[in-house]
Amino acid sequence: MPPDKRQMWRRLSGNCIAALETGNFKLPRKIFFQFCGLYQKKMYLCGVILVSMIRRIYIDTSVVGGFFDSVFSEDTKALFARLEKGEVVFVLSDVLKKELLNAPLRVRNLLLQYASDSFEHVSLTYDAEYLANCYLAEKVVGPTSLDDCQHIAIATLNKVDVLASWNFKHIVNLKRIQGYNSVNLKMGYITLEIRNPKELIEYETDY
Repeated sequence: MPPDKRQMWRRLSGNCIAALETGNFKLPRKIFFQFCGLYQKKMYLCGVILVSMIRRIYIDTSVVGGFFDSVFSEDTKALFARLEKGEVVFVLSDVLKKELLNAPLRVRNLLLQYASDSFEHVSLTYDAEYLANCYLAEKVVGPTSLDDCQHIAIATLNKVDVLASWNFKHIVNLKRIQGYNSVNLKMGYITLEIRNPKELIEYETDY
């Protein structure tokens, strides 16, 4: 998708989200929801195909490294292909940037090969630090996994659509996901969708 069109649809997505949060609809609600792409199937309005809302995917360091890993490379590259087409936006945190400083050169430079408007940048705030420490206090993971907890906390507070990771030990497994979301609910936050990149690849439908 050309950069100008990609920016246009991102602005549209932002307007949709703002309207959903404020209730300030400038179109009839039924048409508005269709226009925002909240139906899963392709929709038509006056003969025009409507596009779905661009998804915000928070990625951790394992996804960047997975691009070059023989086991995870194929699925990771497929997810990056969606990024390049403008179908998704990657949400990057300063925790990720810090971890990449110690990564091999090709891993550090990977994200530089993509357009800057493909990314949204978020920070480790005081609230995110506090929430991360709550995960540790509840023993969702051990104290050596503070960075993983910070990823989860930042993604939660920024209300991303999904967090993507290849870290099956500390992040992408049922016990951990239930633990993180139990703390989120206890603290008054929404639950966080956590998936591995393979689950975020779109396949051709058979209908």
